Amino acid sequence: MSLPQIVDSHCHLDFPQLSEELDAVIARARGAGVTRMVTICTKLREAPRVQAIAEAHEGVFFAAGTHPMNAAAEPMASVAELLALAAHPKMVGIGETGLDYHYTAESKALQQESLRLHIEAARQSRLPLIIHARDADEDMARILTEEHRAGGYSCVMHCFSSSAELGRTALDLGFYLSMSGIAAFPKSDALREIFRAAPIERILLETDAPYLAPPPYRGKRNEPAYTVHTAQVGADMFGLDFADFAAQTSANFDRLFWKAA
Repeated sequence: MSLPQIVDSHCHLDFPQLSEELDAVIARARGAGVTRMVTICTKLREAPRVQAIAEAHEGVFFAAGTHPMNAAAEPMASVAELLALAAHPKMVGIGETGLDYHYTAESKALQQESLRLHIEAARQSRLPLIIHARDADEDMARILTEEHRAGGYSCVMHCFSSSAELGRTALDLGFYLSMSGIAAFPKSDALREIFRAAPIERILLETDAPYLAPPPYRGKRNEPAYTVHTAQVGADMFGLDFADFAAQTSANFDRLFWKAA
């Protein structure tokens, strides 16, 4: 019997924790039923690394952008640069971008400028925006809403673990929420309630590997194969069997990340 197929919509296969045994990591993912992965670059100058990984492996796609925590240290991304990358057949998303005031609040003005440039690239390319949000809910909700009024774009709130208010704002704009291993942590009841209240058609799965491994691997290096553990928690949460939840989240991924469909 074949395994249900699922998607890891956000991982970092170029990070050394994974790249040093990349073929084995991808093989284990496929063995667990994780047939597609999106590897994300966090510094635009490193886009060639993730592009090369995607080109070398079937079922692996990439996204490129400047992570908000890198906004001050890296050159400001331009819309033209992002659009040039977006022309690649395996580039499927813009980002990750966003706002992170937890460690890097001093660069908030630069982060906001960078975020708006990424949104414009998402708008023009029609590729989904991949958002990282941490301790910046008010500004995040405001900017996403302002920009959406100025011209529509699609978006996923990656590794969503923010407030119910930001979750509702994102859903009201037609965006998606992505479940990471955090949603499977025993003490994440409040977060699971946010996901449970969302339309199931707007839920994605991810690992954010090598970070945030779900139980039973919590505290260890994460990898795409472990998407199945978060998926099982999601299936239980929505009262579905695993295969149905896998099929639904995969269909959601295809709708949003249309180039990877």
